[in-house]
Amino acid sequence: MTDTPPTRDGYPHFLTIPTRWKDNDIYGHVNNVEYYSYFDTVINEYLIREGGLDIHGGGTIGVCAESHCRFLAAVAFPDPVEAGLRVGHLGSSSVRYEIGLFAGNGEPLAEGWFVHVFVQRESRRPDGIPDSIRCALEKLEVHS
Repeated sequence: MTDTPPTRDGYPHFLTIPTRWKDNDIYGHVNNVEYYSYFDTVINEYLIREGGLDIHGGGTIGVCAESHCRFLAAVAFPDPVEAGLRVGHLGSSSVRYEIGLFAGNGEPLAEGWFVHVFVQRESRRPDGIPDSIRCALEKLEVHS
């Protein structure tokens, strides 16, 4: 991430996420913790739909090892959030996603990253990224 706000053209995958009434805080805008929920939503939607992630019974799961958010502008219910997703680094058992959140008019709301380490469901020991998920993630890789 740089000091320059993100633009939509830097993200190959998008998901429109509706804000909810409960997302707003007493100050009249979406509370900061909800932005992390939007990150988690765009990532897991992509992994399930494109990578075949079995969240209920798969032997390998992704756990969050690190996350970060830089807030750029406020959004409020009922405005939707456009969540952009790309892969900044793809390792043998981990991936660093980069997420951009945008208003409907393209204004950047936030940017951040989220690191998943893929582990065996039962032991929670690191495991390789499953082939179907790796293939899906490769489609989102960006190279500086």
